[in-house]
Amino acid sequence: MSNVPLSVLDLASISAGDSIGQSLHNCVTTARAAERLGYTRVWYAEHHNFETIASSATAVLIAHVAANTTTIRLGSGGVMLPNHSPLVIAEQFGTLAELHPGRIDLGLGRAPGTDQTTVKALRRDPRGAETFAQDVQELQGFLSDTSLVPNVIATPGKGTHVPLYILGSSLFGAQLAALLGLPFAFASHFAPEHLLSAARIYRERFTPSEQLQQPHMMASINVIAADTDESAQSQLQTRRRSFTRGLYSRQGHTLTDDQVEQLLNDPRGAHVDQMLTYSAVGTPDVVKTYVDKFQSAINADEIITVHHCDSSDNRVRSLELLAEVSGLLIRQ
Repeated sequence: MSNVPLSVLDLASISAGDSIGQSLHNCVTTARAAERLGYTRVWYAEHHNFETIASSATAVLIAHVAANTTTIRLGSGGVMLPNHSPLVIAEQFGTLAELHPGRIDLGLGRAPGTDQTTVKALRRDPRGAETFAQDVQELQGFLSDTSLVPNVIATPGKGTHVPLYILGSSLFGAQLAALLGLPFAFASHFAPEHLLSAARIYRERFTPSEQLQQPHMMASINVIAADTDESAQSQLQTRRRSFTRGLYSRQGHTLTDDQVEQLLNDPRGAHVDQMLTYSAVGTPDVVKTYVDKFQSAINADEIITVHHCDSSDNRVRSLELLAEVSGLLIRQ
């Protein structure tokens, strides 16, 4: 892992006791720490109708964090393109690119990032995912020098060449990223099943493009690094409970603590643990060993770390500990 870039996916988690506003301010704290420590980029994911995630207005959050940092790359991990028109996303990220040149990424996902009821509230066609490949190319055109839509340009957007990244948790994203010659980021922090197959397909089928000459495979991993193993394990249990509550609660009915514990002790708990398969938890050396093995297993070109800690302070500490044992500061 000595020469592999480390990045951060910040889910803008709303921790117990924090307001939404405080959670958004915590994103600035996290990004500043990542910038200081030598991480390559920080991404934010578009989610809707989740009471514990504050990154639904992804471009707005990126703008706020970019205005409060200096050098680190920032972007979406990702924007769920079926929820939007390519032109609107081109204008949003074109604006970001003009305000913060050379610092903006645009990761794109095919899922809605929510449930079907919320898809209706977003006023989007549930079949929007069927045109994902065409929408990616249309968006790419709006950000380049030549729009694919006659007589329509994105202002801002045109000529900014904001780099695109394809996100995925299945083989489809790997195939599309390879076909279009774009970087590919696999969501293995919650969908581990197809990671190895997706990495292999992406590399085997990659076609060079104007943006990218060689494949760039990115994979995400959960990280909880702490000064003691007891602290790390305690934070992991907090994460298991919050993940279970978010996964199985329904609108208008949030699971109680007792209900969460019952779920974790039946087969649904095993499902939660399977989703969190790729998790590096413990003291710094333990975490580094796990991340090294993860990187070697898939030959990742970049690791995206997801620090599911129980507070903003512990999240920054996790970033610090991983950076120290990984030599990020030495590489700067």
